[in-house]
Amino acid sequence: MPTRWGDNDSYGHVNNVVYYAFFDSAVNQHLIEHGVLDIAKSETVGLVVETRCTYFSSMGFPDMVKVGLKVVYLGKSSVRYEIALFRNDEKECSALGQFVHVYVDRATNRPAPVPEAVRAVLQSLAD
Repeated sequence: MPTRWGDNDSYGHVNNVVYYAFFDSAVNQHLIEHGVLDIAKSETVGLVVETRCTYFSSMGFPDMVKVGLKVVYLGKSSVRYEIALFRNDEKECSALGQFVHVYVDRATNRPAPVPEAVRAVLQSLAD
């Protein structure tokens, strides 16, 4: 993912809130690419209930961000991702995040089991 000019803050590096947008985009893009998330029509969707990030080094425009994504926990209705963000071709990650989705029925907003198709895609990230 490319950084954008507007991602930089007054200190000249990507603002911390943008890292969370990278996490959200990476997870949802993966689900969309694997055909298990339709953001307009899926009956069961994952809501973000927890995020965290540990920063190791700065990124800034015009860096390219490479993303590593894995599932560290897959429960009945929740999943915890670990997401590493790498600046350009660096081997050490610039930031390491955790991101938790709880699956809910879109109509009722009540917890629901992770759909089987989604579970299969997520399981492939846990191996």
